[in-house]
This record gives sequence, structure tokens and C-alpha cells, in this order.
Amino acid sequence: MIPDPIPAATLILMREGTERDALPEILMVERGAALAFLGGAMVFPGGRVDPGDHGMVPADAVDPDDRAARIAAIRETIEEVGLAVGLMPHPDEITVADLRADMARGQSFAAALAERRLRIEEPALTPFARWCPEHVPVRRFDARFYLAEIPRHASTPIIDGGETAAARWMTAQAALSAADRGDIHIIFPTRRTLERLAQYRDFPSAMADARAWPVRRIVPFQAERNGVPSICIPDDMGYPITSEPVTAARRG
Repeated sequence: MIPDPIPAATLILMREGTERDALPEILMVERGAALAFLGGAMVFPGGRVDPGDHGMVPADAVDPDDRAARIAAIRETIEEVGLAVGLMPHPDEITVADLRADMARGQSFAAALAERRLRIEEPALTPFARWCPEHVPVRRFDARFYLAEIPRHASTPIIDGGETAAARWMTAQAALSAADRGDIHIIFPTRRTLERLAQYRDFPSAMADARAWPVRRIVPFQAERNGVPSICIPDDMGYPITSEPVTAARRG
């Protein structure tokens, strides 16, 4: 029996490249090798949506699940790599470190923000995708992906040393090439996302394209493509590559 999906949120962080006309870089994090779910895989920061995230959503919110997921994406990114986006006024490095430390000690995100008179700025996150694979036998996530920009001078990650074993900024194409060489491990949704991100020359073009396509739940399915059994996704959601042979696809 396929388990019910766990609501989750993922943040695709982008920053400017190192030279004029250089492609934007994406933050990738390596999950701890000992973790039961995707241990050792390179992913984007994120995690499950907690009850506390829902508790921070205003009662009159039009889409409370989306609002809770945005909050979760911001919180998880602070916890995993010590980087904050979507907070106003924008906190300095010391404040972000204090936020992270307080949450590690058990303080709620809401209380930690209130103590510092910070508020969530949801528009800083642009909806990008929603993935809900069905093949996972133990844990299945319904993950909302968001896109956000961070200034290069404020983008040095500090890993938590637990769930996150490493963090690296790289272009989307560099990440795909590293995966092809076997230097990093990425799963099917991450590969499709990187292929889509590799089309963008900068953050504004990424944001514009994200807004041009519908965001609906993507459930990969198996079908034949040119006579080859493949894992597929719909072809009307902005992805340049929509299938991969079953024998090549990494799904967990």
C-alpha cells in the first residue's frame, strides 16, 4: 500500500555567478550518509512541514497549506545551512546564528522570530514546482518547491553537521555534470529540476519562467518512450526533459 504523503517544502536558493555574464549558482546540500531517507544524496535545502509552521499561518490565509510550506522552507534553510531569506527586516549573520541556536535548543520558530521582531515575507519565495513520487515504500513526501535569491556576500552556508553533511554552490549544469561523472548522487526529481534550472541566465529569468507555468502536483509514472520503459512526467510543466529510462533513473 502506498503511504499517505508527508507535506514538505524545498527552497531552491540562487545567487549571482562569480563573473559578469556568469550563470547563476544553486545551493545544493548533501544529506548525511546514515539518514534512512536519501542518505548521501545531493538535494536542495528543505524538510517536512511541521505543526508549528501551520500555527504561524494567519487565520484568513487564502491558501494556508502554501503559507505553511513557505514558512517551513525558510525555517528549514536556516536550520540546515544557516542562511535566511524571506525575513523582514533582513537579519544579519549574528541574528541568523542566534535564531538557529535557539531553535536547536527547542524554541519555536515563531517565538524566535517574535523575540527579534522579525516577520515572514512570503513574497520573497516564488512557487516553482510540487513533486509527489509514489514509489517510495516507507516515506513519501508531497514537496512544494520554492525559488528565492540571496546576495552573494550573504550566502556562505554553515552546515548543521547532522542531516546536512556538506553544502556547495554550483551552477545547475555543473551539478548535472558532477552527477553524470558519479561525483554526486541525485534522484529523479532533482535531476529534472536541475535541467530546468540550467535554462536560466539569471534569477529574474528563472522567476519569470516559474510564474509562466502552472504549479500542480507532479507524480512520476512509468511508460514507454521510443520503445524504452521510462519514468516520465507531464510535458506541459516547463521541464525540458520529461522522461528517463527506468534502468538509468535514480529514485531513492
